[in-house]
Amino acid sequence: MTVRTLKIGDLARETGTKVVTIRYYEKIGLLPEPERSASNYRTYTGETLDRLHFIRRCRALGFPLDQIRALLDLSSDAERPCDDVDRMAASHLAEVERKIADLTRLAKELRSISASCQGGGTISSCCIIDALSPGQAADM
Repeated sequence: MTVRTLKIGDLARETGTKVVTIRYYEKIGLLPEPERSASNYRTYTGETLDRLHFIRRCRALGFPLDQIRALLDLSSDAERPCDDVDRMAASHLAEVERKIADLTRLAKELRSISASCQGGGTISSCCIIDALSPGQAADM
């Protein structure tokens, strides 16, 4: 049985990852150092492809690189209890929900500021500029 190998451009296309990002992930140890072909091209296996898909999915969910590294380490031990993974996911969810709450407050404030503008005036009488000026901004 032959093992499928990919060049870096193939790996990039199949995962939607830029080549420079793949090289960066190798540099920081998220991806293993690839084998080299006889002509010195990087060659990757299906295992690396799966690992990069995992990293991309984690990034899409907003996990920072240090947590992705930890998740990769945890995933390498199939018999290990998943308590640590559960805690990491719960902590990340709490952070995402905090950011959503902050953005919701920000959107409310911006809606309020924007609603005060009637348009057609000059900057000297602009309600939005006034609301953004020191001493005028409401606490978010």
